[in-house]
Amino acid sequence: MSFTAQDVKKLRDITGVGMMDCKKALVDTNGDIDKAIELLREKGMATAAKRAGRIASQGIVDSYIHLGGRIGVLLEVNCETDFVAKGDLFKTFVHDLTLQIAAGNPLYISKEDVPADVVEHEKHILRAQIANDPNLAKKPDKVIQNMIDGRIGKFYQEVCLLEQSFIKDTNMKIGDLLIDTIAKTGEKISIRRFVRYEMGEGLEKKVCDLASEVEEQIAKMNQ
Repeated sequence: MSFTAQDVKKLRDITGVGMMDCKKALVDTNGDIDKAIELLREKGMATAAKRAGRIASQGIVDSYIHLGGRIGVLLEVNCETDFVAKGDLFKTFVHDLTLQIAAGNPLYISKEDVPADVVEHEKHILRAQIANDPNLAKKPDKVIQNMIDGRIGKFYQEVCLLEQSFIKDTNMKIGDLLIDTIAKTGEKISIRRFVRYEMGEGLEKKVCDLASEVEEQIAKMNQ
């Protein structure tokens, strides 16, 4: 399959990777843009792995306050150099994370951050639910274990920032966005910590879907 200069530009616009790397990816994938995107992401994962041992002591602290002051997010993300920390790409990445945290309400950064007792508690609840369902309880043990593993995977997608679907592009996870940003900046990037405040949290109040309101506000910002 052949490709044109416009295909190279399109791939660069999608991935943010340099023109020569985009051209090579298209050559390696015989002009298939989707496969080229996947190839560049795999290379980005390799870049992230190589830089995992580096020290990321620079970065920024960013915040997001939902319109009306109903949700607030404070986030620290680290990188290797002050040069990258001051760049638009890094700043945009960090700000997108604050929007994600406001809308997605994650409790942890990664799966590794979830305490073992929390995971075991979720599994206990799932086992009880299956045992109380006559149709599911009759399933073979292997099938039941696969069901539990699948539901735990969904649990991680709900509570872990890196496992959540990116609100601006649901075809990619935040973990993918992190890898892409590492590949584009050429530096180790670490999401260190965050805190999310919700007005009236813990107080008895009228139920409302604040996460949906945040997403609607972001959609208006992107129009």
